Amino acid sequence: MLLHKKLENYNLILASASPRRRQLLADCGIQFTLAEKFECDETFPATMPCCEVAQHISTLKSNAYPNPLSEKDILLTADTVVIAENKILGKPADRAEAVEMLTLLSGRKHTVITGVTIRTATHTHSFSVETSVYFRALTSEEMDYYIDTYKPFDKAGAYGIQEWIGYVAIEGIEGSFFNVMGLPVQRLYVELDLFIETYLRNSK
Repeated sequence: MLLHKKLENYNLILASASPRRRQLLADCGIQFTLAEKFECDETFPATMPCCEVAQHISTLKSNAYPNPLSEKDILLTADTVVIAENKILGKPADRAEAVEMLTLLSGRKHTVITGVTIRTATHTHSFSVETSVYFRALTSEEMDYYIDTYKPFDKAGAYGIQEWIGYVAIEGIEGSFFNVMGLPVQRLYVELDLFIETYLRNSK
C-alpha cells in the first residue's frame, strides 16, 4: 500500500512555518494539517558537535508542541542548519550578516543538515540527512544582487538553492537536493512508512 493511503487513517501534523517544507510535503502527495505557531527555545549546548544540532533542535520543536496528541496524530518537526568552516550559519539577522555568510560560502564546500522528528502519543523517532554543496567564487556584485532581490533573511546560510543563486553559483551537490531546501522528502517518505509499519500498525 502506498504511503498516502496508509496515512489516510492518521492526522499528520506539520509543525513548521517554512513554505518550502509545506510545498515539498504536498508535492509528495501527502495530506497534512498545519500546526498553529508556538514558541520553542532552540538553544543547544555550546559543546554539541555541529552535525548533531539540527536533529537536536527538531526534537526540541517536537517536545515544545503544546497540544496533546491523540492516537491518530503524527507530529512532524524539522530543522535545517548550514555548516561552513565548522561554524553553524543560521538565518541572517540583517543584510550585513547575509553578506558575511555568503562570503564565507563563496568558493567553498559547505554542509547542509536537516534533522527530522516524527512523534506520536507513544513513540518518537528522529533522524538527520546531510548534503554537501559546492559554491563557485561569487563576486560582491552577485552577492549584493541576490540579497537585495531575494532577501534571504528567512533562510539558513542566507540562501535558497531553488532561487537565482542556486542556478548561477552552485557547481554541484552530493546528496539530496530537497534536503538543502529544508526537507529530505525521499528519506522522510521511507521513514514515515517504516514508522507506521513498526510502531502504529503493531500497536493495534
